[in-house]
Amino acid sequence: MGLMSKILGGSGGTRQTEDYVELSADDLAGEDVEADTEVKIAKIADKSDVIDIKDEVYDGNIVIADITRHSTQDRTMEHITDELKQVAKEVRGDIVQKDDDQLIITPTGARISRERIGR
Repeated sequence: MGLMSKILGGSGGTRQTEDYVELSADDLAGEDVEADTEVKIAKIADKSDVIDIKDEVYDGNIVIADITRHSTQDRTMEHITDELKQVAKEVRGDIVQKDDDQLIITPTGARISRERIGR
């Protein structure tokens, strides 16, 4: 299973802690690389977490948000999703929900493909 499959989920099955590889900056060779866009990982535990996510998207970063604490039928989750959709619209970015556990929000200039690689 590739690294992105581990991050975004592979084909079926339940993910476990052992399925993830922890990397520290010490593991990476070379100099610090400057980037215009970073991929940020977030967890949405409550509505207040949306503020930080919005700030990151406005700053031009991609956010992958863990929403496992909420069901997709949850009223709070509907409100959070609506807020993040509005942010994506304002910055001319994109937003998708991946399965029942993640939202991916992108800034201007980044679009999320709705097709999986390798189909």
